[in-house]
Amino acid sequence: MTLFVNRGTSRTLYDSVSEASSAVVIRRYSSSFGLASRLLADPVRTQVRNIYALVRVADEIVDNPDPGLPRDAREVMLDWLQADVSHALATGYSGNLVVHAFARTALDVGIEDDIVAPFFESMRMDLDTRTHTQESFDRYVHGSAEVVGLMCLRAFLAAPDAHGPGTATYDELAAGAQRLGAAFQKLNFVRDLTDDHDLLRRDYFPGLAVERFCDADRDRILDDIDADLAAAAAVVPRLPSSSRRAVAAAHATFAELAARLRATPAAEIRRTRVRVPTPVKLRLAANALRGGVA
Repeated sequence: MTLFVNRGTSRTLYDSVSEASSAVVIRRYSSSFGLASRLLADPVRTQVRNIYALVRVADEIVDNPDPGLPRDAREVMLDWLQADVSHALATGYSGNLVVHAFARTALDVGIEDDIVAPFFESMRMDLDTRTHTQESFDRYVHGSAEVVGLMCLRAFLAAPDAHGPGTATYDELAAGAQRLGAAFQKLNFVRDLTDDHDLLRRDYFPGLAVERFCDADRDRILDDIDADLAAAAAVVPRLPSSSRRAVAAAHATFAELAARLRATPAAEIRRTRVRVPTPVKLRLAANALRGGVA
């Protein structure tokens, strides 16, 4: 039985607690994303945190290396999570704080199943897919990253300052949002190459032999990432002011990471997780606050 609830527009204590829970998730799991999100104006900041927290919980189900959590148990948990999200989108409520916060945001900004379902499809691919064809890689990146960019875009365009004359539309910005999400995902694939291969038994890049990863492989992959970043940069100035600086800071951080990866020998990428130091992130964020895009 599905219980449909008329939520109305008032905020409850439970809403506030659920959003606080999502804020903890982003703060503990992602320093880069957490820093960029602090540059967002509310309510967009809270909405993006709510989106990220759900993504992080689903990712944790499939990526947690705990050997005591077998594959079938992960699948059941993922099924439960997706069913809970679907129910919450229909009713406005969930007993899971993170799902409740996500559903509240989704209903407020217009996130629908056309971008939620592909996300869970990609999470399920991680349960069984060990290597990718180009087709499965593209489908995985779309569901795991591009649609997350689209979810955030829905929040950006629901902001009070997003409806003035000349404001870019969702359709005009969607491709750039997807490309930024794709760039971030591919960058993580590069710097987590060894852990994904050795610990999770996954090789994401089609046709790449991780044991023979070389500088030419690195440059070929980063050329693709740089193209994604260039496409994303073209739409950043057209975002509402409530989100523009935060996205510019995130973009600049990703571009900095790409440059550092390109300057790192392939053999070292296999041994060390390349990072952007915190002082550099802060400088990039300050530049974004002053109006820079990169």
